Amino acid sequence: MKAGFGAARSGPRLPRPRGNLSDTVISWLRTGEGILPTREEIRRKGPYGEDSQLALYVLYELHYQGFDGVDEDSEWSPALLSVRCSLEEAFLQALRGDVPVLGAREALAALLIEPTADDGGSVSHYLKREGRLWQLREYAALRSLYHLKEADPHVWVLPRLRGRAKAGMAAIEFDEFGAGRAEDIHAQLFADLMADLGLETAYGHYVDLAPAETLSPVNLMSLLGLHRSLRGALIGHFATVEVTSSPGARRLAEAMRRTGAGPAAERFYDEHVEADAVHEQVVRTEVVDGLLRDEPHLEPDVAFGIGATGLLEDRLAACLLSAWREGRSALLAPLPHVSVPTSAPGET
Repeated sequence: MKAGFGAARSGPRLPRPRGNLSDTVISWLRTGEGILPTREEIRRKGPYGEDSQLALYVLYELHYQGFDGVDEDSEWSPALLSVRCSLEEAFLQALRGDVPVLGAREALAALLIEPTADDGGSVSHYLKREGRLWQLREYAALRSLYHLKEADPHVWVLPRLRGRAKAGMAAIEFDEFGAGRAEDIHAQLFADLMADLGLETAYGHYVDLAPAETLSPVNLMSLLGLHRSLRGALIGHFATVEVTSSPGARRLAEAMRRTGAGPAAERFYDEHVEADAVHEQVVRTEVVDGLLRDEPHLEPDVAFGIGATGLLEDRLAACLLSAWREGRSALLAPLPHVSVPTSAPGET
């Protein structure tokens, strides 16, 4: 069955290409025809670059919500899976070359060291201290590519765990999905935050504005979630998110209050301050410890997941802060101006 025909569904629109790799993948999804990039062509591209990261993002989205008018069976197209495999190979090779080799315990301990306001590399410190409302809007638009699928790729690891690791992971995921209440699903809370900020809340709406530095952390969690062989690295990624979330969320909640972003904007981060403080303990004592007791050979993979997540988040922070400190947009194109009600006059 050709892409674009048959079992298609409504979803996000296909993004604009950023080079030959993404152009051929997106064109194939529209028509089901054409010559897809070879492994050699993919290897010649920078694995962290706009073209490679967008092509990978598009292929991963076939496993989530798909795209408007694209055949749902494209998810398992052998031709597309071959392209994805080559993109993943290049991405993983780059990450393994750039991530320092540490033990899992050492890597986890490093996560507990909070960045200071003076180190200059923390987005949450910057936004808390001096961020403007337009910068918070940009941050939310970019993070929507992650938060509107929050927890989804982590669920894929559940059938691959057992015992304490599975029980702890399931308990945290239950909270992430609203503890049985649809209105409290964390992805929904983030959509409510976006509405307070005058942003479009549709899934995947801002992909065309997101630089590669935003796409790569999203692609990392999809990569780790989809491969059983990388389950240890996914747990390392998950641990990084949960251990570092609560302090950062506290600073972002303060930034939302200072700029008068709105009650839903504040609530999303306030919720994460409380929930992730609990999750941090569970992920360290049950999920990571349980996994390594069952499968001690996965310790290097857990450490790699922690290191790769930190590397890509640092690249994103550098991208955002270098732009904002120069007074320019961090997006590939600025957001349309809207009037956002604010309780803090003068914050724009």
